[in-house]
Amino acid sequence: MTTTTSVPAAGATSVPALPLSPPVNLRDLAGIPILGGITRPGFAWRADDLSLADDASARRLVGNGLSAVVDLRSVAEVEVTGRGVLGSLPVAYHHVPFMASIGTAMKDAAIREDAWDQSRFADMYIGLFENAAPQIVTALAVIAHSPGATVFHCAAGQDRTGVLAAALLLCLGAETEHIVRDYARTGENIDRVSARVRPVIEPVMARMGVRLDPAARAATRTVYSEAPIRGLLEHLHTAYPDPLQPLRGAGLTDGLCERLRRRALSA
Repeated sequence: MTTTTSVPAAGATSVPALPLSPPVNLRDLAGIPILGGITRPGFAWRADDLSLADDASARRLVGNGLSAVVDLRSVAEVEVTGRGVLGSLPVAYHHVPFMASIGTAMKDAAIREDAWDQSRFADMYIGLFENAAPQIVTALAVIAHSPGATVFHCAAGQDRTGVLAAALLLCLGAETEHIVRDYARTGENIDRVSARVRPVIEPVMARMGVRLDPAARAATRTVYSEAPIRGLLEHLHTAYPDPLQPLRGAGLTDGLCERLRRRALSA
């Protein structure tokens, strides 16, 4: 069930009436084998755009132990919706944009229609992991030090969220196949995700002079692929003696990884 609001969301500059609904790509990173055991429930969640969450969904997250939100969206995206309902609830908010401008990235992609093909996103993921390494380390530190559950999200909960999930699981000692399996679960939700985020992405892209028609056409003929996350992980394991090396260069320490593992394994 969806509802609409004509009231500007917390932190937004100017917002039209937007549909509010439960997130459709929200999941607990629980039950994943890591160094020393498996991840426990209520440690870290990943999601699609939480600024569009309806009141009931937002309050349910807080009731289930949510203490911090890490928002990976660009400044332009946040300007459209702000923090949403969660902005009025007792939850710490951390804006850690992985891209300076999603519009610029999509303008570059729009030059070639096949660049919208999700199966070709590995280079983008590699660029995010290496170029946004300081932001990734910041997000990991928030997860490590939050007293309750942390949820991180972008728009679809696929790309920027997928890169952060991979970084977190690498830090925890998860193997490639378990990281890929988590990423692939988004494919089960991608149609609903696309429908949910389109009302926000369209005005963001319109500001940048980008039309979404090529992306929409590509989405209708592209099967959701594991290739991007596999490409990222293969690159990290072959290009560096330690797949976490780009993050270590940005401040990731063994102590932070150990704290994350302790948090992931025990309440």
